[in-house]
Amino acid sequence: MIPWETIERAAAPDGAELVLARHGDEWAVRAAGRVLMTSRLHGSEEALAALALERLARPPRAVLIGGLGMGFTLRAALDRLPATCAVTVVELVAALAEWNRGTLGDLAGRPLEDRRVRLEVGDVAARIAAARPHAFDAILLDVDNGPAALAHAANDRLYGAAGIAAAAAALRPGGVLAVWSAAPDDRYLARLRRGGLEASAVPVPAGRGSGACHVVFVGRSPARR
Repeated sequence: MIPWETIERAAAPDGAELVLARHGDEWAVRAAGRVLMTSRLHGSEEALAALALERLARPPRAVLIGGLGMGFTLRAALDRLPATCAVTVVELVAALAEWNRGTLGDLAGRPLEDRRVRLEVGDVAARIAAARPHAFDAILLDVDNGPAALAHAANDRLYGAAGIAAAAAALRPGGVLAVWSAAPDDRYLARLRRGGLEASAVPVPAGRGSGACHVVFVGRSPARR
């Protein structure tokens, strides 16, 4: 059996150690021994982009993606977006951005090299809060295990009423907020609806050949407001 090989180590802003490891052709990023992401299962990350963009009534001009991961959500979005669309990617961990530019780049076809993409290293909650009204056609979030399974306590700013209100304000009329989650969360779905979004929870396969299922929450802003 091929053992896992540690390739890189880095510290996250909260002090947790991130480990980039390889097992044959499979890559994984772990924090405190827990797998945060793997190159073997990324179907739900791709579904995050597909479900958000297919619900837009018009071609998008600007999209915000919170969480770079291994680049699979970004790649799925780029494959569906027009050449004129600007894509802002906000990633909290600088090392993960560096790994995507180097070691992990080929996994998703080096999406950071696309001319439409602008990468920002920082907090996506702060980026959304600072956005001008109606700045984005779509906001895609994959920065944690979901609203009820926070890897970083500060991410509650994204999932609480204030975070939903900030995202809704940053969306254009008819825009879409899509949020990846490891599991269903009825309370979060209710908060999205109370925040004025037409919201649903869509089960999606974790990846090809896997029996696991994740959830994408999709909230659409009213066409006119």
